[in-house]
Parts: sequence; C-alpha cells; structure tokens
Amino acid sequence: MAATTDTDHEEHTAAPGTPPPAGRRRGAGRLAALAVSFLGELLITAGLVLGLFVAYSLWWTNVVADRAADRQAERVRDTWAREAGPSGPGALDTKAGIGFLHVPAMGAGEVLVEKGTSSEILNDGVAGYYTDPVEATLPASGEKGNFSLAAHRDGHGAKFHDIHKIKKGDPIVFETKDTWYVYKVYGILPETSKYNVDVLAPVPEESGREEAGHYITLTTCTPVYTSRYRYVVWGELVRTEKVDGDRTPPKELG
Repeated sequence: MAATTDTDHEEHTAAPGTPPPAGRRRGAGRLAALAVSFLGELLITAGLVLGLFVAYSLWWTNVVADRAADRQAERVRDTWAREAGPSGPGALDTKAGIGFLHVPAMGAGEVLVEKGTSSEILNDGVAGYYTDPVEATLPASGEKGNFSLAAHRDGHGAKFHDIHKIKKGDPIVFETKDTWYVYKVYGILPETSKYNVDVLAPVPEESGREEAGHYITLTTCTPVYTSRYRYVVWGELVRTEKVDGDRTPPKELG
C-alpha cells in the first residue's frame, strides 16, 4: 500500500474559500436564469391583464354605455313623436328619460337625462338627476330650485369627460318634450369634497347665489380617472322656448 504524501493531500482537499466546481456553478446559474425568466413572464402577464382591464374600463364600457343610451334615447324620441298633438309635442313624459342635456362647450352632443344618480343608472351612458341626498327640482315643475345632475367623467359613456372646458357665460340647454330651457353658466368649482352636498341645495349659496331661482348644477368626479373629489358647474335659467313641430333648436345650439 502506497504511502499518502503531503502533496497528494493538497491535491485532493479543497482549500478554504476555493470556488465550487464549474458544474455546480452552471447549475446554480440555470436556476437563477429560470427564476428570472419565470418572474419576467409573470410581470408580462400582469401587464397584459392590467392593459386589458384599462381598455375595458376606458373604452369598452364607453361602447356598451353609448349603445344603451342611444337605444333609450330613440325610445324617448319615438314616444314624444307618437304623442305629439296638433298643437305641439305636448306634456313632459317622466317615465323613461325626461329630456336631453346639450352643452356645446363639452362637444358631446345630446345627453339623455334619467331619474337617479346610482351607478346602475349612470353606467348606461346617461346623466341622472339627484333624488338623494338633495332632491333636484325639475324644470318642467315651474318651481324655483336646483336642477342638479351627475354623470361619469371616464368610462361608461363619460358624458361629462370635458366638463373642464365649460367657461362662465357658456350656455347649457335642457330639452324636454315641449320646452327648451336655456341656462347660462355663472359659477364653477373645480374641486370640492364628494361629501359636499351644499352644492346641490335649492339655493346653491356656495356658487354665490343667495335668493331662490331656477338653477342647474352639473357634477362629476375629479381628477379624471379618479373619484376623490367633485367638479361642479352652476348655471341659471335665462329663458325658455316652446318646442315647435320641427323641434328647431334655440340659437345657442345653432
């Protein structure tokens, strides 16, 4: 039996701190690469899912809501046409949409107005008048008060998306079955708490008015794509026009 020499011992025993063999290093590298690749795939998948969600929220919900709003608007106008008498379109029908909002500064065309401001209502791409926490005063009632409305600013039709383009002095027109109500914007509140119900008061004192009148209030979420605050626009009735047989719009919509 051959004797073991010091030299043999040094050749077969790794010194402290010596790097592991190349094969072991390659195995660890493969595991790290697989982990990085797996994490990358997860991030890509998450990004795709997020992108699809954003597309759904900001595009597809608009498509669906606009279709629903168009169908309802057609039903309202068809009802008005069928019930038109020889002396004109007749009385206001409040069973479906009560009328159409026209705001030239927003460039959104006509917006159907329905009763209520719940998500179930507004998600159909319409504006809704408040019944809670402060009940809106409908223009056709003839009573003084505040015709307060809400609509989405992003997604689900986004009918008030461009509310920030409205300036003082701009017209707001509400079209009912038999009357055009022409308002003039006199106050704008770019940001307030979503719990601030005073902006909906029959006399919106926060707008600078102190006496009862015929007011209209538009509200929506702000900043865009959030619901943290509320954006508010106030207008005051300046005149009314009877709807003729051709439904000729007032000059403000010409």
